[in-house]
Amino acid sequence: MTLQTILSELTRCFGTTFSLFLLTLVGSLPLGLLIALGRMSKNGLVSGITRIYISIMRGTPLMLQLWIVFFGLPKLLPDIVTGNWRYIAAVIAFVINYAAYFAEIYRSGIESIPRGQYEAADVLGYGKVQTFFKIILPQVIKIVLPSITNEVITLVKDTSLCYAIGVVEMFTRAKQIATLNGTLTSFVVAGVIYYIFNYVVDWVMLRFEKKLSYYKA
Repeated sequence: MTLQTILSELTRCFGTTFSLFLLTLVGSLPLGLLIALGRMSKNGLVSGITRIYISIMRGTPLMLQLWIVFFGLPKLLPDIVTGNWRYIAAVIAFVINYAAYFAEIYRSGIESIPRGQYEAADVLGYGKVQTFFKIILPQVIKIVLPSITNEVITLVKDTSLCYAIGVVEMFTRAKQIATLNGTLTSFVVAGVIYYIFNYVVDWVMLRFEKKLSYYKA
């Protein structure tokens, strides 16, 4: 298989890698915020459940979670299995895993905001929801953005774990080509593509961070 053919094959499978990356972010970023608020809740039951959830998600391997979702959910919900179940299972596992990490990042950012800002907002007549979304959250996003960037870059590389449940994304295809050709060329090409993608992600996040630079904690 020529270098051009390898590049074509990996580029084609990169679409699966990218869609998994994008869907994970779309699902885990807002879910992580909800979990963070639950973790900080004054309700002991809600706080306890979210704390256990975060502990399990962060304390067990993502690959194990992929297997549990892929093999376990169909036993509980047989109708959930479709022709594209492998991919759907990967998205579910990635979303619930990364939501736990984002939740702790959000929580650290929220807790870093001085209490005086809540009191000042109350004096100005802001409700709790208005205070959070108009005053607190913009500052939190600025504070936690570097940590979120690190997790997003890790996510790009973690998509390669999907080979464990048979999702043919870029790394899986590179492995298949390497086995067929008996060379490491496909892995080298895949590594270059991963690097370029991570470089672009880092550049975009840095630009976003600069646009939010007017928010000061």
